[in-house]
Amino acid sequence: MSIEKYYQVSTLQALALGYSKSVITVGELLKHGNLGLGTFEDVDGEMIVLDGKCYRAKNNGDVTPAEDERGVPFASVCHFHPHRFEECEKMDTIEQLKEWLTLCIDDDFGLNSMYAVRINGDFAKVDARSESGTKAHHVTLKDALSITQKAFIFERIKGSLVCVYYPDYMDGINAAGWHMHFLSADEKKGGHVFDISLTRGNASFCKITGLEIRIPDSPAFDTYELKSVSKEDIKSVEQEKNT
Repeated sequence: MSIEKYYQVSTLQALALGYSKSVITVGELLKHGNLGLGTFEDVDGEMIVLDGKCYRAKNNGDVTPAEDERGVPFASVCHFHPHRFEECEKMDTIEQLKEWLTLCIDDDFGLNSMYAVRINGDFAKVDARSESGTKAHHVTLKDALSITQKAFIFERIKGSLVCVYYPDYMDGINAAGWHMHFLSADEKKGGHVFDISLTRGNASFCKITGLEIRIPDSPAFDTYELKSVSKEDIKSVEQEKNT
């Protein structure tokens, strides 16, 4: 039986503390997975990996293909082989969606495993964000986002949610719980998702039981005190609108 695994670049702790230098390129990342999410060097936009292609959401919500040579400081991708398919009923908030997804993986006895989920659907609303880059290092992600992050809302739009789940005991390596990025069906709009209103959709689930982490080999990486990042810091950069 093959083991489905995530390939992760660096850790969320390092990104939160400001390690936003390139670890690998987009081209190399795509050798390790066809679905996932992350960001780009200098935190210059949100990353959506879907169907083996990498997209960059700019800070106005516009999406362009990411160049193979563009640097990646943090990402999590997998080779997506779904084993379960479910129809999604109407859901008015992201919290409803997260609760439903958690119930689904609980049915699989999977709360201590990792998951990748793709949801294709019609959305009444997608509340999202992205950001432009900052060249400064050792500037925390929270501080950088407070300057460069922009929020936007897409209404009456078709598209896909890329949903990544890491269990609580992995908090800091990645974000514990559900983390979602959106890409419109026409591949022109997207970003990191704060909230959604889903009219209807279908979800594909892939259970992940392996993890490979690519640690940065730069001496600068060893200057970061990764354990100093709190759960509140992680929650802030994942869930709060800083602008």
